[in-house]
Amino acid sequence: QFTLAEATQIANVLRYGALPIALQIASEETIGPTLGQDSIVKSAIAAGIGIGIVILFMLIYYRLPGLLADCALLLYAGLTFAIFKLVGVTLSLAGIAGFVLSIGMAVDANVLIFERVKEELRAGRLLASAIEIGWKRAWPSIRDSNISTLITCAVLYAFGNNFGASIIVGFATTLFIGVLISMFTAVVVTRTFLNLLVPTGVVSHPALFGLPPGSIATASAS
Repeated sequence: QFTLAEATQIANVLRYGALPIALQIASEETIGPTLGQDSIVKSAIAAGIGIGIVILFMLIYYRLPGLLADCALLLYAGLTFAIFKLVGVTLSLAGIAGFVLSIGMAVDANVLIFERVKEELRAGRLLASAIEIGWKRAWPSIRDSNISTLITCAVLYAFGNNFGASIIVGFATTLFIGVLISMFTAVVVTRTFLNLLVPTGVVSHPALFGLPPGSIATASAS
């Protein structure tokens, strides 16, 4: 019932990772289908807890920019799930893992931007100038790290397709989509949120940026 190509693919899957040793059955256990569903539910709960901890950390450590990052992160999650629905991605255990990892990539971009902005504020720059220069200095690191991850995802996807490893394909697909969207949120959403702070005068309150009082007095005085 199989074509030559299908039979060859199955044979490759069976031979892949095989070792020249005899197989001895140590134990045998029958597992019902509910175990897989239970694992997916628990993984989804773990992903939700992980996102919650990340949101809380960003809010406590980065104060106002952290709040903006949390808003961008929620928007990122919504966009990602919308793309998953549009493309027809099935969230298996590996897919959930790829999505959670992409959240870390999205937060990493925000951290780089915020740290650069804080450095410029400490140097006495106005908020608008600090955002512009800080983002430009953070962008090369964000770009290079994300492109490296995208290349890795492409290799994993090709490897999974060639050897019929659907679990690798699922992981690579969700991570690839997530990284692309995280780049969009870092370039457009987070930067737009920061620029919305410029006319509010929040730079006169260094504590909102996690900076000690008086650390950006020169900028506000200018």
